[in-house]
Amino acid sequence: MREGILMKPVKGINELVILIRGAGEMASGVAHRLHQSHFKICMIEVPHPLAVRREVAFSEAIYEGEKEVEGIRAKLVSKTEEIESVWKKNKIPILIDPDGKKARSVLKPDVLIDGIMAKKNLGTQIDNAPLVIGLGPGFSAGKDVHVVIETNRGHHLGKMILSGSAEPDTGIPGEIGGYTLERLLRTMKKGIFHPQKSIGEQVNKGLVVAVVDDFPVIAKISGVVRGLLREGVEVKKGMKVGDIDPRGKKEHCFTIADKARAIGGGVLEAILYKFNQ
Repeated sequence: MREGILMKPVKGINELVILIRGAGEMASGVAHRLHQSHFKICMIEVPHPLAVRREVAFSEAIYEGEKEVEGIRAKLVSKTEEIESVWKKNKIPILIDPDGKKARSVLKPDVLIDGIMAKKNLGTQIDNAPLVIGLGPGFSAGKDVHVVIETNRGHHLGKMILSGSAEPDTGIPGEIGGYTLERLLRTMKKGIFHPQKSIGEQVNKGLVVAVVDDFPVIAKISGVVRGLLREGVEVKKGMKVGDIDPRGKKEHCFTIADKARAIGGGVLEAILYKFNQ
């Protein structure tokens, strides 16, 4: 080190406690990236999450007890007292705590990330933590959160927004392999969901991928089943219940998507922007 130049240490930054609301695909991509960066993370979820891309969603731990995504494991805890022991095992604790009040009161997080992806704010407030981050539309930086991360595919995906909001929801999913709306599986009937195919399985256009009671859910394009709801969940009419990837690569079904990785990068930037000064 040259004389007169002081290198400022990043003291204690990895001791930050980060609370993530939601544990679906995008929130899990964020959690994975932050865990890889050695932060202490806790995720909170609803009792019956409805993730479609279940193989890359830590929310599956709510049903299975544990869920591994690309080498990182999340473990369901029934009470906050178990969180510390899960951290010591290098896993991500996940707690059923929909509004986050229980986790916030005990953990007093340095960072709160709203990763519910509801396209609207479901109760997150700017005073919930020293740094509050909202993913996607529904939040306004400087009002209900400190930072918004852009989630719309395109030029600004993953951008850290310090004032204002993300791009509005268009209702049209991002293009993959030349398809947008066609790659989604939706049910036209309320009822109980029964998959007929598995995630990672190849399907052809016109094939029945699932049924809701006795009403078929049919693939509009050929490809690989990238996401599908769990057996026996109750669904509403018009609800997204699955996803077909026209690129047909099975490995894509079991790995974090480019979109989730980009959003995770934006969140990591926001945390360092706040605390690495």
